[in-house]
This record gives sequence, structure tokens and C-alpha cells, in this order.
Amino acid sequence: MKTKTIYVCSECGAASPKWSGKCPECGAWNTLNEEIVSEKPEKSVKKTAASAVNGNIPVKLKEITGKEEARMSTGIGELDRVLGGGIVKGSLVLVSGEPGIGKSTILLQICEQLGESISILYVSGEESPKQLRLRADRLGVKSENLFILAQTDIETICEQAAEKNPGLVIIDSIQTMSHESVSSAPGSVSQVRECTASLMRFAKSKEIPVFIVGHVNKEGSIAGPKVMEHMVDAVLYFEGERNIEYRMLRAVKNRFGSTNEIGVFEMTGTGLKEIGNPSAVFLQGKPSNISGIATVCVLEGTRPIIAEVQALVAPTPFPAPRRVSVGFDYGRFNLLIAVLEKRCKMFFGTSDVYINVIGGLRIDEPAADLAVAVALASGLKDFIIPEDTILIGEVGLAG
Repeated sequence: MKTKTIYVCSECGAASPKWSGKCPECGAWNTLNEEIVSEKPEKSVKKTAASAVNGNIPVKLKEITGKEEARMSTGIGELDRVLGGGIVKGSLVLVSGEPGIGKSTILLQICEQLGESISILYVSGEESPKQLRLRADRLGVKSENLFILAQTDIETICEQAAEKNPGLVIIDSIQTMSHESVSSAPGSVSQVRECTASLMRFAKSKEIPVFIVGHVNKEGSIAGPKVMEHMVDAVLYFEGERNIEYRMLRAVKNRFGSTNEIGVFEMTGTGLKEIGNPSAVFLQGKPSNISGIATVCVLEGTRPIIAEVQALVAPTPFPAPRRVSVGFDYGRFNLLIAVLEKRCKMFFGTSDVYINVIGGLRIDEPAADLAVAVALASGLKDFIIPEDTILIGEVGLAG
């Protein structure tokens, strides 16, 4: 069988016969990756997810029932919050994050919570059934309705799932799956795209929710083509550092709910534990009588969260001072320094400046500007901000 080399864009999935620095389809730079594929006769075009459910007959909008789909609670309150109230039938959910962040852990905990009411098919392409059993024992997962399938062929998986007809399917992970119609290696752009499309058709036609685990690349974005994120109904992303016990779960995309909600968890030896009051955790052990410490209140979805912002301004002998921001947008960080220098006559030119949001929280809300600005001023002028003060407000260029 003949083989040929093509170059596939990791952003849009377009294929090109030769390498180029710029994708000819979407215009993205440095996104073409080499793939070696076997030349096979093309198969007939498969039905899309919508046609698999409704056929090819047009239907009037007013004839479609608008009744809201009942959601299935995962039994994990913080996860339900991020999903918008629970799992929707036939939905395809992508769970992504750094290695060791807790993706497989939370999915096994879902199995324990839902295992009493529905059957669950857990498909593993990375671990053997014995290894999964060891992990499940550590997490206390003892559900009798949890079925394990060690398989990487996506068509076999769909056949087994259709035969078992479970209430939930979990794929761990999409990068290990392969489709026989695609000759490139598992994890390639073409394989990930085709496997995701097959799972989407299965989920929509059978009305069975499917969770798929996705890895991230070295840049921190989800590995695989961007088209994969367009196919799924929701993209959940785990944030946090492996050496910090707190984990944030965000919905980067959600067709059935808000993308502003976050779930907060604590990683323990027995799995992820929900944190119902994140503010108490983020303010725990807050130092007193120290300059550069400010308290801010931000709104994450429908829940206000109080967090601690720390600033450190230290003299440096080097001509190019360092600017480091952890948990706060770097562009706005530099903007606030410029505003303080211009409007408040504060000089940071001979100092290293550091900003850190405690607990691994990432703040994107402009209302946190005032807390960061006051923390910077406190760190430079060495004055103490009262402990009972919460700073809220956006800072413009006019100061």
C-alpha cells in the first residue's frame, strides 16, 4: 500500500501537500504538522450528527418541541455548577488539562456518584483494567454498574456502547483512539478529528452523553485540531499547579449553560473534594501588618469570590527590571504600572515588580484593577492596607 506525506493544520485541520509557515486555509502560522498516511479508496460520506437523529427531511421550527431537556446531576455540586445544572442527554463534553491535574480522577468520581442509578462504560486507551481497578480502589469507587473497556478502535467502541446502551460513556483519552479509515498515527490531527466526529454521531443518535478526555500540548492549549472544540457541546478545562492542592474547573465553551462559572476543588489522597466556600480558602492564613497585600471581590458567574492579591516591589541593580504577573492579565498589569507612574507620580523604573493572586485563582475581571493598583502602590510606598478593606473597581487610563 502506497504512503504519502501531508501536512495538516492543527488549528483548522486543513491538509496541504507541502509544508508552509502559514496555513493556506486559516492563515495561522507554524501550525502545519507532518503526517504519513496510506492511500486508501475513499468511503462514502457518513451522515452528520443532525441527520443521524432527524434524517434528511427539513422540519419547521415551530413544529420542534421547545421543552427543556431534563438534566442528569453528576452528584458533584461544583461540576454541576460549571455544566449549567447537570449533564444533558446526547451531549459531548471535552475535559482537558495538564497531566496529573485530576481529569481521570473526577470522571471516576462521577462513575461512583451515578453508578447506583445508571450503567457507565469507561473506555481506557492508556491504562489496563487492572490499573484502573487500583485507581478506583484508591478513590473508593465500588459501583457495580461501571463497565471497563480497554480499547482504542473507535468503531469497536461505538459498537460495544450501542450494545450495552449505558447511561454515560467516558473516553480516556481521545488522543489514544484511532479510526480504521484514517491511516495516520493515533493522536494525529486527522485521527483526533475523525474519532471526535464518530463520537459526536454516536452521542446524538443514541442520546447518550459522552465525556472525552483531551490532553494539552506544551503551549498549554488542547492538543488536536481546533475543529474538535467546535464539534463538542462543552469544553471543561482544569487549571492549577500540581504542587498546589487547589484545582479550578472552567467551562471554556458550553452550549447548555454559562461559561462564567467555575468549580473549585481540593486534591486529596482520596480524590477531588468540593470547596463550597472558596473565599474562606483563598483568605486562609492571610498575613497581617505587611505592605503590598490587598483584598478583592470578583464575580465568577453567579458566585462572588473574595481573594487575596499580593504585590512585591523590590529594588534591582539591573537596567531592565522584571515584571511578573501570576493569576492576573499581564497586559493590564503593565497598564496599571503605567497609570500609577503617570497619574500618581510613582516610579517603578528601578524596581522588580511582582503580582500574585493567592490560591492559584486566575482573575480576568476588570473590577480587580483597583486592588492590584493599590497593592502595587502599597508595595512601593510601604504602607499597610487595612485588613477589613475590600477594593473593587476598574482603572482607566485617566487614572
